[in-house]
Amino acid sequence: MLRRVLLGVSRSPQIKKAVSAMPVSSGIVARFVAGETAPEAVLATEKLVGNGLNVTLDHLGEDVTDLAAATATADAYLELLKQLSEAGLTAHAEVSVKLSAVGQALPGDGEKIALENARTICLAARNAGTTVTLDMEDHTTTDSTLGILRELRQDFPETGAVLQAYLRRTEGDCRDLAHAGSRVRLCKGAYKEPESVAYQDKRAVDKAYVRAMKILMNGDGYPMIASHDPRLIAIAGSLADRAGRERGSYEYQMLFGIRPEEQLRLFREGQTVRVYIPYGEDWYGYLVRRLAERPANLQFFARSLISKK
Repeated sequence: MLRRVLLGVSRSPQIKKAVSAMPVSSGIVARFVAGETAPEAVLATEKLVGNGLNVTLDHLGEDVTDLAAATATADAYLELLKQLSEAGLTAHAEVSVKLSAVGQALPGDGEKIALENARTICLAARNAGTTVTLDMEDHTTTDSTLGILRELRQDFPETGAVLQAYLRRTEGDCRDLAHAGSRVRLCKGAYKEPESVAYQDKRAVDKAYVRAMKILMNGDGYPMIASHDPRLIAIAGSLADRAGRERGSYEYQMLFGIRPEEQLRLFREGQTVRVYIPYGEDWYGYLVRRLAERPANLQFFARSLISKK
């Protein structure tokens, strides 16, 4: 129930205004967000790569309804990729892109604008020696996002996809994407969705996650297991062994600031681990979804609010 309430308020303008007044360096925000600028994101990347981890970076922003803002987001990715390349990090760092941040939600030609912006980012990523993964958002954008993915993969087959296990359609999408050369990040899902399209019970979501993992591990693609759940991580390892997968033919992904010790433990065991680093000024929606995933973080959040007064 608390998770649903948090996801519900994530789009509240009044609450967003109050919380966004917090500096990004304060308590709970700094725990989950690397900073507001590309240099800060690059610095966080350097530290993680220095510890043997890989990284994917997300310039925060979503639901852009202004063409200039969509263009600015695309330009921000180009600058980030430039700085990553100059720092010699692109062998271990890629970028994650929300299509709604680069124009998907614009009226009229939104999909076309998002595709062109994503194509520009993919080309810059390839020239820098790295890749792009298209983030998945709420269920109303799933078909559009997968359609844009298909278009991008004609010229950039290395482009990664994200699927959300709590959506009832995801097993079918896994089958469609579990082919050679396909990179698929599997996460549980972090948006408030109706029961008609998404499992609501944690147990049902976990079961759906395992079913989707089985499909991906037994397919010909490159599964990217995005979870912090110890049980699901253990099951992923067992499924990989059962499927005869070698280390490096799949990877684990975790969020910046969550279970850093586990990230290092998996790396020391010889696993490929990638950390999802968010940065940018528009961090509010991302932060609330992280709180919703683990409501115990609310105590930390409350202390941060009190300490800033």
